[in-house]
Amino acid sequence: MVRVNSVLERYPEYEAVIGMEVHVQLTTESKIFCSSENHVSPDPNVNICIVCAGYPGILPTLNKKVIDCAIAAGLATNCAISQHSHFDRKHYFYPDLPKGYQITQQFEPICRSGHILIITDDGSTKKIRINRIHIEEDAGKNIHSDLSQASFVNLNRAGTPLLEIVSEPDLSSAHDTRAYLKSLRAIVQYLGICTGNMEDGAFRADTNISVRKKGVQTLGTKCELKNINSFKFIADAVDYEIERQINMLEDGGKIRQETRLWDSVNRRTVVMRSKEEATDYRYFQDPDLPVVELNDEWIGAIKAQLPELPHEKYARFCKQGLTEYEADILIEDKDLADYFDSAWALCQSPLLINWVLRDVMGYLKDNKITIQEFKVTPERLAQLIAMIQEGAINNNVAKEVFELVAQTGAQPVAIVEEKGLKQIGSVEELETIIKTIVDQNPTQVAEYKSGKERLFGFFVGKAMQLTKGKGNPVVINDLLKKYLS
Repeated sequence: MVRVNSVLERYPEYEAVIGMEVHVQLTTESKIFCSSENHVSPDPNVNICIVCAGYPGILPTLNKKVIDCAIAAGLATNCAISQHSHFDRKHYFYPDLPKGYQITQQFEPICRSGHILIITDDGSTKKIRINRIHIEEDAGKNIHSDLSQASFVNLNRAGTPLLEIVSEPDLSSAHDTRAYLKSLRAIVQYLGICTGNMEDGAFRADTNISVRKKGVQTLGTKCELKNINSFKFIADAVDYEIERQINMLEDGGKIRQETRLWDSVNRRTVVMRSKEEATDYRYFQDPDLPVVELNDEWIGAIKAQLPELPHEKYARFCKQGLTEYEADILIEDKDLADYFDSAWALCQSPLLINWVLRDVMGYLKDNKITIQEFKVTPERLAQLIAMIQEGAINNNVAKEVFELVAQTGAQPVAIVEEKGLKQIGSVEELETIIKTIVDQNPTQVAEYKSGKERLFGFFVGKAMQLTKGKGNPVVINDLLKKYLS
């Protein structure tokens, strides 16, 4: 693992205390308390009804699938599942909250006291405790026009089901924060309950940061970082905020409790609003929703359906011979990990991981496509690697074939046959070519034998030129060593 420098290394007397509140937007078919569709739409106010639009006198109906998702998330993060939980009303006014309150679980959350493990910047394992996971509904979205100076409300997102995952303040650096978020996002993606897309707000986090001198038991005044939509920006913002708070204390200043945003252009946090006093949300139990009663059978059924989780897949990949670095890259992207698994089932070759991490990932990135759009299916990649191992083609030809398969979707074997790319592996045929090269280049032969060993590449190049790149490089090297000795 590459060592990551922390801003705290410049301030050895201080430590940071960081907690996270992560909102996970669930991918259910309908919203949490009504039958309106739950999907992202480019058109405003199309996925709404009288319930999520907050009409007077309406009654919510709980979506059972949301409970299933919450149980799965709790089990995957080692939480205790509460067999008795209920919903509460959180009152505040905002234009995109049409009812004037949000339905949440303030007092009796569905999951408590969990944890996940992360890898710290020095390679050690660290347990991050999860205080609670609770269910709530999302608000809509306000859009402000700079041209007309008008504001608009889009309620498509109102009533979208959310899980809020609240950590204990166990994180202590930007690296910890990033590792924790990446682990959580991978878990919900593997469970199939959230897309994990940060750009459209499906996975978003609020970060609470305070600093204190080492040895001090009381917590410092915290500031909240909000609305940051990438792992890199969150890590950068955490580092900046830690240093800002330390410098302010060193200069004799006082930290104010406030919410801050990340200015990615100027690379600094800026004040959004002050939070000197706690807001009175007037919580009380929602009288229109029943208590959620779970039993061992319900929880056991969800547990039996849990997929292989990221840390389990990571351990299996390492047992299959992948390095920790390779396994870590794969598990970050569930689709890529599944692609590798499908190819591995057909071709258990050490070459496979190199092709996936180098060629597959490179092609997807360069061409801005998803793995689902990729024409080099696991079966076609396995077929390509099998031909390399059999000596039917060499690596250079394989790269050419890979590009053609990616463009056309044709079978690798068919491309090799059609274009006459099959490798020349016959010792007799290659020996004739090597003899010709040696005979036609006496000066270079003499120089090589006198000690200029770098000329060996010259002879390899000549051989590949005469074989049009189809000569078996292993056989060519062996024959050149024989005739140049």
